[in-house]
Amino acid sequence: MRKVMDLIRGKEVNSAMGLLENVEKRSRIYLIRALKSAIASAKQGGKVKQDELFIWKITADDGPIMRRYKAQAMGRATMIRKRTSHIIIELGMMDVPVKKTSVKGVAPKTGKK
Repeated sequence: MRKVMDLIRGKEVNSAMGLLENVEKRSRIYLIRALKSAIASAKQGGKVKQDELFIWKITADDGPIMRRYKAQAMGRATMIRKRTSHIIIELGMMDVPVKKTSVKGVAPKTGKK
């Protein structure tokens, strides 16, 4: 999942959708769904166009793990872990400038003038 996310991080929404449609990984299906949902949520406010959006932040955290057991040789059972993940996509607008913060350093006083 994270390898595919690295491809689209920081890209415009339209180019990210194009990349996801051409990647041959299973995780692209889930990322397309999440990206479409994020775009719809952003458009719901009213004044946002899809061409102005880009992917500001995208993360995938561990979700719940379903544990199943499979029969093996000699009466043993092995655990099968079906992993899930929580996908978080935050979108930003191209026209809005990013707030920059600066820290001014103060030189130490030396006694010389």
